[in-house]
This record gives sequence, structure tokens and C-alpha cells, in this order.
Amino acid sequence: MYRRSKGIAILMAIFGGWAGAHRFYLGETGAGIFYVMIMMFGFSIANFPVSVVLSMIDVVRMLTMSPRDFDRKYNRHLQNQQRQYEGRRRDRRRKADPRQEQILRERQRRAASSSKSRVNPYKSTGLKKYKDFEIEEAIDDFVKGLEIEPKDISLHFNLACAYSMTEEADKSLFHLSQAIKYGFKDFEKIRTHDDLAFLRIQPEYEKFDENGFKLDSVKIEPNKGLLDDDVLLSQLNKLAELRKKGLLSDEEFAIEKKKLMRR
Repeated sequence: MYRRSKGIAILMAIFGGWAGAHRFYLGETGAGIFYVMIMMFGFSIANFPVSVVLSMIDVVRMLTMSPRDFDRKYNRHLQNQQRQYEGRRRDRRRKADPRQEQILRERQRRAASSSKSRVNPYKSTGLKKYKDFEIEEAIDDFVKGLEIEPKDISLHFNLACAYSMTEEADKSLFHLSQAIKYGFKDFEKIRTHDDLAFLRIQPEYEKFDENGFKLDSVKIEPNKGLLDDDVLLSQLNKLAELRKKGLLSDEEFAIEKKKLMRR
């Protein structure tokens, strides 16, 4: 496929525009035929052929058009051809070097993971429910959010606050320690935030504070399974919702529940 030239199109419009020559050259066959018909029927304005007037308008339009806009309008076929060529060249490189395929898959995986973490629907819905004092529902959404991004600092901190408000000190302390582990540094907020008031009056918190906001070795062991318990509860709730909607029978629900409990 050849590249249409802006200069040639302008010259054809000047010297053969009355017959639509430039339109045929640019691949606009219908417009070219229209010019020919106007010329054949002798349409004119003040004894000046209409086709000539239209071709002069086309000349001005093309003169004011940037080369990039001209190519975008009249050489689009070459752009598509170039993209196809580059795609075939990438395929040949991947076949020649299997590592290229692995690199491409890893990039796609990272891009998907990054996109997934940026768009975490449970994080926003959980915050909304939390602000509306729907604490139990907010906890459920925060836990689902952690299934998508287990190291999200704000999700762990908000879970610590929510569990403090429901007076579940162990879970609150666990998620607070997780938030700190993954980079939370605002210790003054921990000492003053209203939603952590219940946690702060617990003996475990005093040791936690004195230890530089780190769980000691004794405290870590009992809390190892807390996050797993939260995830299990979320999965069980999902199964219950599917059964309620009629997507799972009672027998299927029992089987899936047994599978989860065996993990």
C-alpha cells in the first residue's frame, strides 16, 4: 500500500479538482464521482463551475492541515499495517527466545496485579459502611479487600478500628500490628484515635505500646490464625449468599463448606 502525499493531493486539486481527481487519489471515490456529476450537469455559481469552487475549498483545507492530521485521515491504512507488522515481529522474537514470552507474561501479571490493587471495590464500600456505623458489614468488606491486597495498610488499620469498636481486642491488635508491619508510622494517631479507645484500655495494648508497637514473640503465636479466620468467615458468607440466591443447592453448599473447613 502506497503513502498518499499531501503535496500531490493539493496539486491534483488545483489542476484537476474540477473533475474530482484529488478525491479519487485520496481514496474518496464517492466524492470524486460527485464532482464529476456536478461538472457534467454544468452546475455553476455566477458562471463559475461549482466543482472548481469545491476543489479550491479542498485546497485551502489541505493547506491548513498538519502532516500528522493528513496521515491520520488519509494514510490510516499504513498505520494499521505498521501495527500488524510490529505485532508479527514481537511474535517472531518471542518464538525465537522463549524468555521473551516469560518476560511478557510477567509484565502482564504485574500490570493486572497493579490494576487490581488500585481498583479494590471492597475498600471503598467498607469505608462507606464504616462511616455509616454499619461496623459488622464494614468488617466483612475490609476482609474481602484483604483477599485482593493482603498488605494494604489502610485496610489493616481500619479493621483494627472496627474490631476495637466491636470489642474484639485480639483481632484489633493483630491488624494494627499488620498495618505497622507494612509501613504505618502515625503512632500518635494510634494513641489518640477515638475508634481505638477500647483497645487502648486492654493490658495487651500497654505491652504493645511499651514494646515500640511490636508484638512480642509470646503474643504472635495465638494470633497467627486470626487473618485466616477472617478469610474463612468471608468465604463461608459467600457460599451462604450463593445458596440464598439459589445458585447452590443445600447439598452443594454442604460439600463446599466441608472443603473450606478442611483447609
